[in-house]
Amino acid sequence: MTNAEMLLPHAALARALQEKILAKLPLALAKGRALNFIPYTVRDGEWAEGPFDRICWWTNGFWPALMWEAYLLTGEEPYRLEAQRAEEMLDEAFRDIDHLHHDVGFMWLISAGAQYRLLGTDASRKRMLLAANLLAGRFNPAGFIRAWNGEENAGWAIIDSMMNLSLLYHATDLTGDPRFASIAMRHADTAMRCFIRPDGSSNHIVVFDPRTMAVLDTPAGQGCAPGSQWSRGQAWALYGFTLSHLHTGRADYLATARLVADHFIAMAKQNDWVPKCDFCQSPDDPLVDACAGAIAASGLIELARASGDPRYCDSGAHILRALDERCSDWSASSPAILTRCTGSYHGNDHEIAMVYADFFYVEAVRKLLGDSFLFW
Repeated sequence: MTNAEMLLPHAALARALQEKILAKLPLALAKGRALNFIPYTVRDGEWAEGPFDRICWWTNGFWPALMWEAYLLTGEEPYRLEAQRAEEMLDEAFRDIDHLHHDVGFMWLISAGAQYRLLGTDASRKRMLLAANLLAGRFNPAGFIRAWNGEENAGWAIIDSMMNLSLLYHATDLTGDPRFASIAMRHADTAMRCFIRPDGSSNHIVVFDPRTMAVLDTPAGQGCAPGSQWSRGQAWALYGFTLSHLHTGRADYLATARLVADHFIAMAKQNDWVPKCDFCQSPDDPLVDACAGAIAASGLIELARASGDPRYCDSGAHILRALDERCSDWSASSPAILTRCTGSYHGNDHEIAMVYADFFYVEAVRKLLGDSFLFW
């Protein structure tokens, strides 16, 4: 089935959500454009920054990316200017190598990378390539990209990194140097083998012996228990393997994305399409993560385009509708859209607003409208 045919049944939903988003985005911009930090969450109706790492906080690329989303939807210059201002703010992070991490893709691909691909800005190209070299430098030749700094984390890898691999694929496209894409595929192959379980669920963290690649542990990470299924991790895997397929054409990445997607859909349907924070948490535990839903919805719509299977587009639309009805704030009392986002099961950040959830939500709606521009 063609993409247009898959999108057609959801045209009314897409237009209705677009209208709400266009009414909300000016408030997000108005409350963010004068800040001396990059927004992460909302407190008392105002944008607030991340809990630590300041400019190196891993979600800081999503604010300029959200502004680029707004620019794509409206063509209005204030959104472009704010995206560019935030991208320039991120330059400070390049000077703080001790606090940078595997999420440099989240920071620079969807900010500088978006500006370069939309406007051809050479400074943005250079930022993207510098970030790609930083990410490539985290590659352990045994076969994985390490997640965090510190000697104690030398063997730690996480499923979230699947989303950052696109930075490396783009670096090969820009430079003609195959090493970047080779590193990305080595890590994706390791993730297929060591993270994805036969039922399509995923570990959040795998701890390797950094010399031999022996698996030492698979801790709970941000999920509820070892061996559980943290829903945002499942969403990263779904979308990340879809992206690796799009960049490489490899059928095994597409098959893995479909395996993960089928499992995610089955789990999300059990809670009327709003994912629980962890698919293995107690049935009586109401904790949800709207952010996982937004990521998965965008990934599912992209997977439908890649596979031609309308089930994925339909499921993405079901999630968007459920998030609209049960997890959104369209009022003028808050600059954020999604309100029931959970950072981790055992943390304190339960059912709050998160700027990156809004990015993925707007991205998914824009795709449902038929726009094919891909930040990744």
